[in-house]
Parts: sequence; structure tokens; C-alpha cells
Amino acid sequence: MKLSRRIGRFRLDLAIFWLLVTFALFVAARSWLAEHPEHNPWAPLNLADPPGWATHHKLAALRKDPAECRAVLERSNVAFEALPATGEDPCRREDRLVLPHAPLAPAAPQTTCALAAGFDLWMRQGVQPAAEALFGKRVTRIKHLGAYNCRRTYGRETGQWSEHSTGNALDVAAFVLADGKRISVGADWRGEGREAAFLHKVRDAACQVFGTVLSPDYNAAHADHLHLDQAARGFGGFCRQRETCVRLVCRECRRLSLVNEEDDVSRQRFCCAEVAYLVNEAAAFDIRL
Repeated sequence: MKLSRRIGRFRLDLAIFWLLVTFALFVAARSWLAEHPEHNPWAPLNLADPPGWATHHKLAALRKDPAECRAVLERSNVAFEALPATGEDPCRREDRLVLPHAPLAPAAPQTTCALAAGFDLWMRQGVQPAAEALFGKRVTRIKHLGAYNCRRTYGRETGQWSEHSTGNALDVAAFVLADGKRISVGADWRGEGREAAFLHKVRDAACQVFGTVLSPDYNAAHADHLHLDQAARGFGGFCRQRETCVRLVCRECRRLSLVNEEDDVSRQRFCCAEVAYLVNEAAAFDIRL
């Protein structure tokens, strides 16, 4: 009888102990998240905060919520000018604004709010740190090829509409440093120099904030610019970072005559699936198209 009571008391004490431990961990986690809002999925996004575990998810949520996106810009002290809706389907632009102080040339283009928010964070956390680390200078101007263009992808007469058709994309061609040095995607992407290292760093940083990032690694149509857009592509987005896997897929696809370099994304997605099936190594490719 006494033994059973002792066992019962031990179980009760153990339950209380684990309850207290759980409560302590909860309090500690809540306190830590309060000090690190960039990791807290429920904390309002502020573009001035360092990027964290929840940043990409919060940015992705802005793609479908222009009102919240503009609140984020205001909270982050990012100056913007909201513009009225314009255009007709499929190039209707309900969500339209400009960042008047963004270092873009030609003058700040009209984009969606989500693209503007991504651009601001990319400049803060990706472009400027990379420029200062590699050149000791800040970027003072970014040459772009435009944001809005009412057209289908690759300018085709049929097929899906480009993210440019609603101003949800930006094509970046070059970066100009404070000392006047120009770093061009078309001229400097390849090689082992600081210029190539910088361009790859800013491309990789863009992959953390934009829904789609296409670079010269993607195809010949993007040989001279970085394509950045905020298409809703789920949590991971689409970014050509794993170059080794990309080269392997392209080589296998071409060897099997399944695809060529100019084929569109849906065709390449099919190609990758076919190759993965044929070589029975789907996990090795890990490429999201």
C-alpha cells in the first residue's frame, strides 16, 4: 500500500516537474521571440529588422495583401507614392506604387507593393552588405530594364502572361558604386573576380526575398539581367542557385532530346520530372520550377 502511494506521489511530482519545465520554456521562448521579431511568425514585419526565420513567409504573405504591404512600408519608414488602379485585364494594375527615393535608373518604375517591399529589403540586407564587403563602397544606382510591360512571357503571342504585365517584376542590368564603378550582369557574371562574386551574392540574397529570381544561369534570355518578381510560388519560391544540379539536368534533358535552352518553364518542369524518373534520383535534383 505504501509502495503504491510512493509511486503515485512520484508520478505526480514528475508531472508537476515537467509542467513547470514546459511553462519555463514557453516563457523563455516568448521572451526570446519578443526580442527577435524577425523570427516570430506572428510579429508584424518591419523591413528594418534583420532577416530571420519568418521573414520570407511574411514577405510571401504580402503578395496577396496590398493593404498590409503598404502598412509594412509605413512601419519600416519606406517612402512611397500610391497610385490609382489602371489598365485592363490581363494587365489590370490594382496594386501600383513607386519608391521615389529608390536608387533606380531610369526613374523609379511603377511596381506592385510586394515587389517594392522585396526590393527595399534586398537593398538593405543583400546588395549594400555585398558591395561594402567586396569593394568597400555602397551602391548608389541600379540600372534596370523596366518593370511594367503588358505582354506574355518571352513576348510570345500565346501562353501565360508575364509578371511584368502587372508591374510585379523588375529586370536589373547593372549596379553603380559610389566611386562610379559599374558592375554589369551581362559583362561581369562569369569569371572569378570580385564583380562576378558580387553579382552571385546579390542573386543569392534576392532568392531570400523574391518569389522568382532568374539569372544568366537560367537561359540565354536572361544573359544580361536578373529577373526579380513576386509571383505567388509557395514557401520556397523559384531560384536558380544550385548550378551543379541545373547543369546536370540540362545536360541530361538535351541528351535525351527532351528540351532545349529556349523552352519555357512548364516544358523544363516536365523535362526535370522525366529525367528524375529515368535516372531514379529525383531527390538529387531538388530544383523547384
